Amino acid sequence: MTDDPTLDELRPRLAAAMVPHVAFDGWSAVALLAGARDAGIDADLARLALPTPTAMVEAYLAWADTRMIDALAALDLPAMKIRARIRTAVATRLRLADDERETVRRTLGVLALSPGLAARSVWRTTDAMWRAAGDTATDFNHYSKRLTLGAVYSSTLLAWLDDYEGWEAFLDRRIDGVMAFEKAKARVSGLPFPSPARFLGRLRYPAL
Repeated sequence: MTDDPTLDELRPRLAAAMVPHVAFDGWSAVALLAGARDAGIDADLARLALPTPTAMVEAYLAWADTRMIDALAALDLPAMKIRARIRTAVATRLRLADDERETVRRTLGVLALSPGLAARSVWRTTDAMWRAAGDTATDFNHYSKRLTLGAVYSSTLLAWLDDYEGWEAFLDRRIDGVMAFEKAKARVSGLPFPSPARFLGRLRYPAL
């Protein structure tokens, strides 16, 4: 990073620094200034980089996506079956936020008032998960897989917030339910069912 960082470079630093303060002060100017102080960022620059609660939340979610991508890159995902890759991606995203549950609750409060941002954020997160899993599809399957995973991820996120112990079993049940539905749909349509299910398969792998 340069000595004179851009606003785009400042935003993830600010978002990360704000996390411990958001639990108490929400996505607010108070938390922003406290995070800026912790990160050694000028207060005026901080206000310019993240002028509103929605901007703060968007920066936090983008930073969380990057953190997840980096963590997944350190794992041997190609050695896993597709189902395991997707499960690992969702579980990794949530485990990384284990100490940020109150921040996540505050984030959901802002997203409830900004459905457009909520939809975009879930899409970006699930897209990052699928890309980490090796997906390169560009047809309709590209969209259907992300929409389906978005539903799985969103419901698992709520289970993670409410149940510190059982959310991983919940995630497994959701994935199993999707696969069972895809199998049943394939039987009804009379089409051969691929293994794994279309939700977790039909990937176009890049040449090695």
